[in-house]
Amino acid sequence: MPTAHQFEYLPLILRDRGPARFPPAPQAPDPATANARANRAGHSGGLRTTATTVATNWQARQAQRLADGLPTIEAGIPLLLKIDPSLDLDELRHFFQFEIVSEQEDGFVIVASEDISLASFQQKLNDFVANITGSANVAKIHELRDDPTQEERLRRILTDTLFNEWPTLADDQTYVCDVSVSCAGTWQIPKKPKRGRLTDEKWARKEAEWSQARTEAYDHWDTLKDERLAAIREIIGHYDGEILLNVDDAPVDAPTLPDSFTLRLKLPGKGLKDLALNYPYIFEVAEPDDIELPQQIARELREIKARLEVQPPDRNAPAVCVIDSGIQEEHFWLEPGIDKETSHCFLPNTSATDVADYVRHGGHGTRVAGAVLHGETIPTEGRVPLETWVQNARILDANCNLPQELFPPAVLREVIKRYHEGKRKTRIFNHSINADAPCRTRHMSAWAAEIDRLSGEYDILVIQSAGNLKSSHAAPRPGIAELIGGGRAYPDYLAEPICRVANPAQSFQALTVGSVAYGAFESAGWRSFASRSCEPSAFSRSGLGIWDSIKPEVVEFGGDFLRTPGDAPSVSAPGHAKECYPPLVRSTLHGGPAFDRDDVGTSYAAPKVTRIAARLQAVLPEEPCLLYRALIVQSARWPDWADALTPEQQAALLKRIGFGVPDMGRATENTDHRTTFITHGEREIGAGDCHVYQVPIPEELRRAGEEYDIRVEVTLSYAAEPRRTRRTPRGYLSVWLDWLSNRKGESLDAFLTRALKSDEDTIQEGTSFGWVIESRGQWGRIPDIRRNVGTVQKDWAVVKSYDLPEDLCIAVRGHRGWSRDPEAAARYALAVTFEIVGQEIPIYEPLRTAVLELQAEVEAEVEAEATIEVEE
Repeated sequence: MPTAHQFEYLPLILRDRGPARFPPAPQAPDPATANARANRAGHSGGLRTTATTVATNWQARQAQRLADGLPTIEAGIPLLLKIDPSLDLDELRHFFQFEIVSEQEDGFVIVASEDISLASFQQKLNDFVANITGSANVAKIHELRDDPTQEERLRRILTDTLFNEWPTLADDQTYVCDVSVSCAGTWQIPKKPKRGRLTDEKWARKEAEWSQARTEAYDHWDTLKDERLAAIREIIGHYDGEILLNVDDAPVDAPTLPDSFTLRLKLPGKGLKDLALNYPYIFEVAEPDDIELPQQIARELREIKARLEVQPPDRNAPAVCVIDSGIQEEHFWLEPGIDKETSHCFLPNTSATDVADYVRHGGHGTRVAGAVLHGETIPTEGRVPLETWVQNARILDANCNLPQELFPPAVLREVIKRYHEGKRKTRIFNHSINADAPCRTRHMSAWAAEIDRLSGEYDILVIQSAGNLKSSHAAPRPGIAELIGGGRAYPDYLAEPICRVANPAQSFQALTVGSVAYGAFESAGWRSFASRSCEPSAFSRSGLGIWDSIKPEVVEFGGDFLRTPGDAPSVSAPGHAKECYPPLVRSTLHGGPAFDRDDVGTSYAAPKVTRIAARLQAVLPEEPCLLYRALIVQSARWPDWADALTPEQQAALLKRIGFGVPDMGRATENTDHRTTFITHGEREIGAGDCHVYQVPIPEELRRAGEEYDIRVEVTLSYAAEPRRTRRTPRGYLSVWLDWLSNRKGESLDAFLTRALKSDEDTIQEGTSFGWVIESRGQWGRIPDIRRNVGTVQKDWAVVKSYDLPEDLCIAVRGHRGWSRDPEAAARYALAVTFEIVGQEIPIYEPLRTAVLELQAEVEAEVEAEATIEVEE
């Protein structure tokens, strides 16, 4: 008989593993490639003519620069190529001696050639005509773009704002820009060896060899970076510019080499033009992000009259680092939960101990900390034990701004390293800070990529706000009032590109949180935008995110704006509508109440999700943060009214509120009617590999004649190493993952033949399981959205109990991304939940019994196989 239980999580049983079987790719070659092979002379001749023109123009330009007394640029020539999507970018480097500067999403790639005459490339063209071995890839270079003004290249490396302003940049006006420089080189750090059963002597030797190889690779990279930095210094020095910040796009102790570095430059317009037009390794020029944090008017001061005892957390309780504007640490509701020993100010020219929240009208970091500790309800009486320690990392000044001397990725790295490597080994970070504009969709920003890199390197979870729209703002970043005045109605205006999630909310690894409203409100000539609970807040930025990933993944209650009637309304958060705003602890440094409902924003939705993450760490302290993220997303639900929407309306809702509002109970507990299975510990999978999990479904749940609705949910959460210079979701990660399930009526054996590569033919069984989103835009109920773009992939289906298969099988598959290292791998966690919608019968105990029996069976099989191997 099974032992007694307390509704603990059940284990996902790894039933089999091996090479993944992928559906055959379309065999038809790219028509342009086929045409090139059929007309080698014509194709080579066209490329040769363009190459000669490009090289001649470039050399003439450099000669003119020299005649004008400008610094010589010896780095090489920038080229814009259109290529066959099947062409491996490493082959451009290997066969043509082109360095990859930036991959584009429209079939183009920016490369640089040190051979400014392009003689080597011209020889490859001759070889292609002669059909010489090693020249076949010429057919996959469809076009070398003749871009004499470099308009096409500039369009790809400048932000939209800079590109539009480019013709009018004043020569003598000073500009501050973040310039990202490709610096990939040709070196790789070998994978760090594992000790295994090596003796101390052999292990010491292997570890020393790896360390030496790593040092040599960084020496090569440092030399290359120094050369490129010197060239840039010479250019900006000529224009009396200066480097404000110099930041590698990966920490010096990262397990692999960075592929770029970023400079914050201050120089006149003519210098910026010269640099962008003539330095070939630049792949992005962007304005520094302005940090946006909405602040509302102060409320009347009132005294707190409550009998309340707030007790400190347990000494070993989880810690949450609040990266914000500081915290009023002596605040009555907060003081017992502040880990004061670790408080630190990261602002330049400011004491490290100056960690107070100086932001007027109630503070910002103080409000965020209160939401982490107390959630939706600020207690006013009784004895309240806190569950979490809050750590105070101040990076914003008194105006809620990030000074330009601080580069967001660098300060974020410094904060996370300090706290994660500190005494409490902090794993959960609340980051309610965004730029005040929509994220760019060409490259992952340095800020967002740093979150991804740190999340891959460390076992951490960053909870990130989606960002806010302003109530009113002038073009080109119109506020809500201007959007409505321009004929865009709520909530449709949230689909506008200007309303996209704000940097760094597009980060693949961050759990991005949007905001929803409490419900309808109308009084004194004002009414809320939302007409019912859980509609998106008027200010909450929406998805899809970069590369059409699902962002935000979840939402919480962050309040709503109100508006006056008419086509040109006023939009605000008037004081009489407090029920529309979340209850928040306030800083009293500049006066005002100790708590109130007087501010709104995704900044205050995020820490409510952070609170769930902290509870998960308390419940599952030994599990990876990837599992916490999976369980939070798994617990999220849409409101009931969403069931009546059309598929197109549901697609729009998914872009606005992601998977819905997460729930503390669903994330951290099972019940008689809801059962969650999870992977335990850190799981790794390489490119081309497949792990198959089996969940047995007992016959009593599948009995014919019964007609219960069973909600099945699956969430995969994973992390892999990013590379900024790539502009596709597949190229951005070293290894990318997806998952697939068996169909209704498809047996375990049939599914294994479909999921695992083998000599056996696939067995075709069953019908669609009925997933809502699916891995292709037209397969699921919701059109044009794919679940498998980002690093958290959720789907769900409601299935009649008699339609459930004997086993639910989930295959996690690894795909090759940018890395060619055969040992490159992604870490992942997987969660599967069954819930009986009407709660007609208990399902936890039958599922628990079935999985324990399967676990014993699998362990016996493994033991028997091991015995046979020993006997042989």
